[in-house]
Amino acid sequence: MREMLQTYRQRVAVLLALVVPFGVAAVLVPFRGNFTNTAAALVLVASVVAIAVLGSRVSGVAASISSALWFDFFLTRPYERFNISHRPDLETTIAIFVVGVIVTELAARSRRHSRVSDEESTYVSMIRDLTDLAAGSSRSAVVIESVERSLVPLLDLRACRFDATLANPPLARIISSGAVIHVGLDWPVSDIGIPGPAAEIVAEWRGRALGRFVLTPSTGQPVSLERRVVAVLLVNVVGASLATETRVA
Repeated sequence: MREMLQTYRQRVAVLLALVVPFGVAAVLVPFRGNFTNTAAALVLVASVVAIAVLGSRVSGVAASISSALWFDFFLTRPYERFNISHRPDLETTIAIFVVGVIVTELAARSRRHSRVSDEESTYVSMIRDLTDLAAGSSRSAVVIESVERSLVPLLDLRACRFDATLANPPLARIISSGAVIHVGLDWPVSDIGIPGPAAEIVAEWRGRALGRFVLTPSTGQPVSLERRVVAVLLVNVVGASLATETRVA
C-alpha cells in the first residue's frame, strides 16, 4: 500500500510539473507589459520548488524544463512563439532551468537524508524493544516470534520461520557483516535481492550455532546493507536468549 501511494504521488507530481508552470505563465500574460521578466522568472522558480519538494527528481526536472519553455513562449518577445530575440531573456530562461535543476537536487538529497534518519531511528527502536523483551521474563519462544514478525518487513520477505536445526549444505546465508554468501560468492543483494527460494540467518552466541531463521525472499527485491546488519543483530539477540535459557534449564 505504501509503495502504491508513493507511485501515485510521483505520478501526480509529474502531472503538476507539466501543468502548473503552464498555468502560472498563462496567468502572468495580462501583466507582462508592466511585470518584469525577472519577477516572472522568480514566480516560476517558486512553482518548481513546490513541485520538487512534493515529488521526485523526475518531476522537478520536468517542472524546470516546463517553466523555461512557457516563460519563453508567453513572457518573452516575440510572444506566443518559442523564440527569444533579446539576450537578457535568453539568460533568464536558462537561469530558470539551471536553478530549477539545482533546487530539485537539493530537495531530493533532503528527502534522502530524512528517510535515512527515520529508518535509523526505527532500527534503533526495533533492537531496543527486542533486547528489553529478551532481558525480561519472556521465554525464547516469544523472542523468536517477535523476530519472525520483524524480519518480514525489514528484509521484504514473503515468509520467515525459525528452525532449531541447521541445513546441510547451508542455504544462502546472511552473515554478521550483512553480506550474503551464496555458493561461495558474495551475492549482490543491494542490486538483485536475496537469492531464493530460501536463505538463512544463523542464530549464534559466542560462536555456537543455536538455530536459524529460514527466509523466503521476495524475488528481485533489493535489500540495503543497513537492513541486513540490523536483521543479523536481531537474530543474535535470539541466540543470546536461547543460550541463556539453555543454561538456566
